[in-house]
Amino acid sequence: MHSIRRAYDAVLTLMAIIAGAMLVWLMVSIVVSVAMRNAGLQPFAWLFTSSEYALLYMTMLGAPWLVRERGHVHIELVTAALPDAAQAIVSRLVAAACVVVSVILAWKGAELVVTNLERNDYDVRAYYFPKWILTAAFPVSFTLMAVEFARFVFGPELMHSGEAGIHE
Repeated sequence: MHSIRRAYDAVLTLMAIIAGAMLVWLMVSIVVSVAMRNAGLQPFAWLFTSSEYALLYMTMLGAPWLVRERGHVHIELVTAALPDAAQAIVSRLVAAACVVVSVILAWKGAELVVTNLERNDYDVRAYYFPKWILTAAFPVSFTLMAVEFARFVFGPELMHSGEAGIHE
C-alpha cells in the first residue's frame, strides 16, 4: 500500500512539474511572439495554438497538486470565527461538496472524451489536433482532485486552517 501511495504522490508531483514547465513555455512563447511582431515578422501560428493548449493543460495538470497543498483560493472568514469542533465539521462538509462536484465534472469530462472519440472531432487551427487529446485532461484531473478533496473529508487534516485573517 505504501508503494502505491508513493507512486500516486509521484504522479501528482510530476503533473505539477509539467504544469510549471508549461508556465515557462507560456512566458517564452509570449516573448518570442512579441519580439517577432516588433521585428515586423508574423509570429508562427503554432505558437498561439500551443499557448492556448498549454493554458488548458497547465490548469488541469496543476489543480490536483494545488488541492493537496491547499493552494486553491478559498475564504476562511467563516471557519476562522468558528469553534474548533464546528470548524472541523464545516471544513469536512465543504471538502465533501468539492468531492461531489469533482466527481460530476470527471464524469462529464469522460463523456466529452468519449463523444470526441466517437465523432472523430478535431480542433482545426494551425493544424488538425484530435479534440479527445485536449479533453482527456478533464476526467483525469477532476478524478484526482476528488481523491485529494476526499483526503480532507476522511483524513486527519482539514482543508481550512481557520487562521486566515487572524495572524495578518
